[in-house]
Amino acid sequence: MKTGIIGLPQVGKTSLFKILTKARLEDRGYSNPKEVHLGVARVPDDRLEKLAALYQPKRTIFASIEYADVGAIGQEALKETSLLTSLRNVDALIHVLRVFEDPSVPLTSPIDPLKEVQEVEFDLMLSDLTQIEKRMERLEKDLKKMRSPELEAEHALLTRAKPHLEAEQPLRAMEMTAEEKKLIRGYMFLSQKPVLYVLNISESTTLGADLEAAVEKYGLVKLASRPGTGATAICGKVEAELAEMPDEEAEEFLSSYGLVESGLRRLIRKSYELQGLVSFFTVGEDECRAWTIPANSRAQQAAGAIHTDLEKHFIRAETIHWDTLLAAGSEAAARAQGTLRLEGKDYIVQDGDVMHIRHSG
Repeated sequence: MKTGIIGLPQVGKTSLFKILTKARLEDRGYSNPKEVHLGVARVPDDRLEKLAALYQPKRTIFASIEYADVGAIGQEALKETSLLTSLRNVDALIHVLRVFEDPSVPLTSPIDPLKEVQEVEFDLMLSDLTQIEKRMERLEKDLKKMRSPELEAEHALLTRAKPHLEAEQPLRAMEMTAEEKKLIRGYMFLSQKPVLYVLNISESTTLGADLEAAVEKYGLVKLASRPGTGATAICGKVEAELAEMPDEEAEEFLSSYGLVESGLRRLIRKSYELQGLVSFFTVGEDECRAWTIPANSRAQQAAGAIHTDLEKHFIRAETIHWDTLLAAGSEAAARAQGTLRLEGKDYIVQDGDVMHIRHSG
């Protein structure tokens, strides 16, 4: 799963990408601002850290999420085929919004995050509308030559989507069945992608409180409550400093701002959750690991995330929630207490489950 980072010029999106992925773009000849850069970030997970402390494994592997630093966005930029292709090839979007004041970083427009959100959203919807109109023209010609249930279903869905976009409503807010979503998956509509709005705020002595209040202060609460949408805040300047510090020093630095964790950790978790992803764990002396699956996945599908053979030869999954395992102190103790369960292939895996897959392979 890939998340694209977008925003107007000078909002801090490339800086955010560098901090997230620890990428050193200057070492790669970062001279073309339109070039897309890819990187991977570790998904912070206190649950996995606690499990690793219990098992003391040789290695601990966290879930990861891929980020793409996409070129500065705008109506003119969206006419460029390369940018459109880059945007269509991501599964979700992070839209960075500048609300920080810094005389050394010139403003390209007055600070108004809500207006910026509306303008960029409009541009994404306009791109989708243009795509739909072109496809409908082709479909109508095809249907005159030969009618088929597939073409008729596609035409009916696009006929419903068109006025939805014309009413300036993104496709992520349009109700669709799983079959309908599958039908138009190939279009990779931009306004259908989940989006996380990230307010990049100024450094302050009350940063902890400012981060908590930012979404409401800048009028994004209602927007963030819509389907496939979220909002959070970070301070890019502070996150850049934190990225250079050892863990103990970073903890003390955060505490001085009244923070228990960095905004970056929150952002990564939110972008992970926004895509409808959850984690389950496998544990042992060799390895403790987080595995990524879509929410509401069955146990047999989760086994396939580890290896296709496990899905094919699945018998049962020994299952216990991570905190129940920690409370028991060991799998043997959990088994004696009756909290380690055997689940079948249709069990819906819960976020935070610890699983051992039994198989016949």
